[in-house]
Amino acid sequence: MLTTPNWVTRLLRGSASNTLMDALGYPFIALATVFLLLIFTLCLFGVRRHNLRRALGTVDASICTAGNSWQMGVCRYQDNDLEWFRLVSLSVRPKHTFRRSSLELLGRRKPTEAELIKVLPDSVIVELRYEGQEVLLAMKFDAYTGLSSWLEAGPVIGVGTWR
Repeated sequence: MLTTPNWVTRLLRGSASNTLMDALGYPFIALATVFLLLIFTLCLFGVRRHNLRRALGTVDASICTAGNSWQMGVCRYQDNDLEWFRLVSLSVRPKHTFRRSSLELLGRRKPTEAELIKVLPDSVIVELRYEGQEVLLAMKFDAYTGLSSWLEAGPVIGVGTWR
């Protein structure tokens, strides 16, 4: 004859000790919490990326400043500033802000062999000078033409209010 173990009988009656709950419940709750926080963080990244890209004047662009490594991000044109946001960040503030009046376009070139694996495919490297420092942006050619037009559309030195 089969008999029901005592711990099952106590569990069904509600008088079982908390050891079974401790053994199964707490690790499950901890894992579920970590999983939900991970999903929430990924959703925040998605919402931030969507908000950055839906604004007018934004382009995907990697940046390299002062000999540092390449970082992927998004550039946004403002009236008097070029803002660069990190791709993997929850910050709503730009990592770099370049004043239009201090930004000088030096030219463009194709990526070197070493840069090809670090930048987006079919990118051009845009060489800029900002307050005496060299800044490299890697972006699509269409985005480069937009950047050069934006820089050239600014007031001429001596005539404008900010240059």
